[in-house]
Formats: sequence, structure tokens, C-alpha cells
Amino acid sequence: MRPLILALSLLASLATAAAAQAPGWMRAAWPETDFSRTAIDLGEVISGGPPRDGIPALSDPAFIPVAAETRLADREPVLSLEIGGEARAYPIRYLMWHEIANDTVAGAPVAVTFCPLCNSAVVFDRRLAGETL
Repeated sequence: MRPLILALSLLASLATAAAAQAPGWMRAAWPETDFSRTAIDLGEVISGGPPRDGIPALSDPAFIPVAAETRLADREPVLSLEIGGEARAYPIRYLMWHEIANDTVAGAPVAVTFCPLCNSAVVFDRRLAGETL
């Protein structure tokens, strides 16, 4: 009876280890992550979008004065930002494709982010510990 219990215990351990084995794409995307503890079968997880860095950010976008703008409709949605009296309007139609605009407003390096899946935006200061990211 004891050998049977040991064999079943070993099989259960192997099944658990196999279920915890992350797919190759997952291990490549997060090489520092410990996938040994999980409540789900990682083999059932599939990638749902572009790979890391698969959506190119806008860097140092060009702007024109509002009076000179002729391409925006009167009610076209934009993400507006004002820092130190300097204002910007980032058209949502561009952020839908790029999702991040790295810009400098009134001397402050910012990352203007937009998520088309949940229609939300957040602006971050790109400075951390004296370094601009």
C-alpha cells in the first residue's frame, strides 16, 4: 500500500509541476517571474495582443497653434493637458494607434497614455530619481 501512495503522490507532484509550467512566450515576456505557484493551468493562457514594444510611442510630437488647425472637427475628442500655462491637445485618433506620447510640456518630460480598451487616459511625469525615462 505504501508504494502505491508514494507513486500517487509523485504523480500528483508531476501533474502540479506540469500545470505550473508557463508557455514559452510567457517565460520570454517575463523572464524574472516565478511561475511555480499558480491557481490556474498556464497552458490555457493565450497571448491577446501585440508583443512587448509592438505599439510604437509618439516621441516629441509636433504641435501647431489652435488658430492654424484645420484637420480637427469641432467636437473631435482630445486629451488636454496644461502645465505651467502651456497647453497641449492630443487627438484621441492618434492615441488610439500609439497609446503613448512622450512629450515635454513647460520643461516637464511627460508620458501621455491612453487605453483604447477602457477609454481612459493618464499622464505621468517621466522623471524618476533624477533620470528622465
